[in-house]
Amino acid sequence: MAQVTATVDATVPAPPAEVLAALSDYVDVRPAILPASYSSYQVLENGVGDGTVATWRLQATKKRVRHVIADVAVTPDAVVETDRNSTMVTTFAVTSDGAGSKVTATTTWQGAGGIGGFFEKTFAPLGLGRIHGELLANLAARFPA
Repeated sequence: MAQVTATVDATVPAPPAEVLAALSDYVDVRPAILPASYSSYQVLENGVGDGTVATWRLQATKKRVRHVIADVAVTPDAVVETDRNSTMVTTFAVTSDGAGSKVTATTTWQGAGGIGGFFEKTFAPLGLGRIHGELLANLAARFPA
């Protein structure tokens, strides 16, 4: 098995502290910014900040649906979601970028081996990058420029 990584960046017209607060709000903000690839979203514990547990279904392709149960950790510069059902970890890192913030969404997981793993490593990052790109665009739209 090889590690697979998908990364996408976006600029959000708000200070890093506000962006981190929005990203770590799984009660109000997160459901409002999720693209259509997410379904069955639910907060299981807490809801805002460190210690939150949320669940959803992620429709990565027509045939590939992943049931995620995410344990959320919040640091001074990132929100990290660790899936209980797989090796998938998604980090939303936030840094200052002029008058706003740069958000980098990075997802890693242990991919399949063999020819299936080759295709997964080649194509999955593109699809997940598109999904996270939509999420970050929806986040940016919450903050007036």
